[in-house]
Amino acid sequence: MSEPPQAAPAPEDIQRAKDRRAIEQRRTQSGAGLRMLMLVLGPGVLVFLGENDAPSMLSYAATGAQFGVGFFLPFVVATFAIAWVVQEMAARVGLVTGQGHAQLIYARFGRFWGGFAMLDLVAGNFLTLVTEFIGIRAGLGFFGVAPVIAVGGAIAVMGFAISTARYRRWEQMTLGLALGNAIFLPVAVLAHPSVPAIGHALLSWSPLPGGFKPSSMTLMIADIGATVTPWMLFFQQGAVTDKGLTLRDLRSVRLDILIGSVLAAVIAIAAIVATAPLFAHGISAGNFQAAQFAEALEPYVGHLGAALFAIGIFEAGLVAAITIATASAYAFGEVIGHAHSLNSRLRDGWLFYAVLLGSAASAGALTLIPGAPLEEIVILVNVVATLAMPPALLFLLVMVNDRALMGSARNGVLGNVAGIGVTVFLIGSGLAFGASVVAPGWFN
Repeated sequence: MSEPPQAAPAPEDIQRAKDRRAIEQRRTQSGAGLRMLMLVLGPGVLVFLGENDAPSMLSYAATGAQFGVGFFLPFVVATFAIAWVVQEMAARVGLVTGQGHAQLIYARFGRFWGGFAMLDLVAGNFLTLVTEFIGIRAGLGFFGVAPVIAVGGAIAVMGFAISTARYRRWEQMTLGLALGNAIFLPVAVLAHPSVPAIGHALLSWSPLPGGFKPSSMTLMIADIGATVTPWMLFFQQGAVTDKGLTLRDLRSVRLDILIGSVLAAVIAIAAIVATAPLFAHGISAGNFQAAQFAEALEPYVGHLGAALFAIGIFEAGLVAAITIATASAYAFGEVIGHAHSLNSRLRDGWLFYAVLLGSAASAGALTLIPGAPLEEIVILVNVVATLAMPPALLFLLVMVNDRALMGSARNGVLGNVAGIGVTVFLIGSGLAFGASVVAPGWFN
């Protein structure tokens, strides 16, 4: 009796296998360490520079404008260290299982908790996408670009990025855009900062000016939400899977995440330093948008610096819109069992790509509604992201400790100390923020 014919592999699996073969071939070559890293590099850098998005950079800008370079510089560094711990666990789960985050939650916890996690992700991602388009239109608004053109142009760029139907090309294109996040570095230099003051702030952790008040607590929570959010878990795990990486690549993947976290932390500090002159001159900037920040900074960084700042906010919003919409599409495709890869041909993965572009287009359209409270939305989204993170972390901690799922790659003692410590810290931050709102007198 003849054996039944085997199903042909899906096109995305063929492309993924090609990427895997390139990595294995490079591994056998002498002195391949750096070249191996360049092949593996991508998901970790993208997830962190993607999270240095428009609301995050505006949160950092508001931080510098309201508090200068004291307390918040080491605080921001600490939040990126926390984010490295979280992203390393998510990547490790993806390397071991070869499955996306949403798919694993449904399989491990069932439909109810899987639905809960998806609702958490979809709501948070959509709100965050709205803020990315706020940054896109506000950044280009500095140059007089009409909002509808700014939003439409950004969606067109997203469409071009996915038109190749190839993960590697999409990653290269998005990485090129993401490196534009470094534009905040020359803005910080043009602000003529005091290097000794920055060094002292980083090493001494100065007290918070004015103490822990509701306004300062809001910024603290927003800055945490600027580095640790649920979408990052879904993107990181989906991207390492889509790229065909395995546990053999763990060392390079950890380095990829470290490079991304360090780059993003340096750029976040640059945004704080760039707007610190507003604090030094007593300028109230609590509700500034991108264009307003750029205009307010112009006397201190010049027209070039102000223009670079506005471009930086636009770039941050664009890269984040691409990565966050991709995280949503990954999760959606995983849950319904449809093609969920950037290696999918357009006709096979049309639903995946429709979710990616459709979520972005819907969010962008909302920002065009006249009179929408755009300033309040920006800070609110980062606060919501922080408050939504503990449930996502609990799912991740259970999975990364599952012996049957992870085998020898499950969390060790140090990994659990770090992971549980991060979770406790985020829960405590959320409770402290709630207390500052309900009983502000406690923080005077």
